[in-house]
Amino acid sequence: MALKTYRATADHKENLQVQVKARDFSLVIDEPEENGGDNKGMNPVELLLGSIGACQTITAMIYADFYGIQIDELSVEVEGDMDSDGFSGADPSVRPGFQRIRSVFHIKSSAPKVQLLQLIKMVEKQCPVGDSVGHGVELAPPKLVQE
Repeated sequence: MALKTYRATADHKENLQVQVKARDFSLVIDEPEENGGDNKGMNPVELLLGSIGACQTITAMIYADFYGIQIDELSVEVEGDMDSDGFSGADPSVRPGFQRIRSVFHIKSSAPKVQLLQLIKMVEKQCPVGDSVGHGVELAPPKLVQE
């Protein structure tokens, strides 16, 4: 088994702004003004959708190269449906997270459509972020370190 641990840190900055760091990189996560934030960055659910799209794009490019499929341009649109009554607790029967997430691949390639559809099936099977979200992953209870 080749288990590798990935790590990211989220630090509160001001209002609803959070600075997320991983390796040598960081980005600001925030909420739009209508949700009480300062609109300084994507919100967490937008970042999740972006992570799925980025992972699908990277996975597609890796497998396209492996299978000799020429990709001239690739973008992935990802959207999800979420009922705010779940997050707010207004309706306890509604889950707080996404209920459905959809991806649309926009590919410019001279490859036959059947080959591109096979590539997308491979992406669906092999994308680590898509697998984690789509098939669930154990989310350990948070630990508290009081400082």
